[in-house]
Amino acid sequence: MSQHGYFIEDLEVGMSAVFGKTITDADILMFAGVSGDTNPVHLNEEFAGETPFKGRIAHGMLTASLISTAIGTKLPGPGCIYLSQSMRFRAPVRAGDTVTARVTITELDPERRRVRLETVCLVGGESVLEGEALVMVPRRPGS
Repeated sequence: MSQHGYFIEDLEVGMSAVFGKTITDADILMFAGVSGDTNPVHLNEEFAGETPFKGRIAHGMLTASLISTAIGTKLPGPGCIYLSQSMRFRAPVRAGDTVTARVTITELDPERRRVRLETVCLVGGESVLEGEALVMVPRRPGS
């Protein structure tokens, strides 16, 4: 893996990257353990069956973490610093769903080294999460 991703000088509005992952039961259980979020809507089928979702769903922040992966490993990639993230959850994600996180540069501020990205997670073409991220990107050494 590269030690750095893009430098601010290399980025352009419209650049995009994706990261995809199929969410498993094990992912949901591990996320509950790591995060401490043991809400039964994620872990207990009987309980979750009585909710409007009619079954277990993945944690929203598990889905959102795929955006972090796309940003931190692809665009802008290693070396960028996450400053903020807004998001709206549009639909539930379930074990077995393949989630594709897509990030697209919408605005650049080279002086402040800031990059604004549209962030979307899709399952089968349906948007399940939408938002916007702001990151700081390093300058090319010697710039």
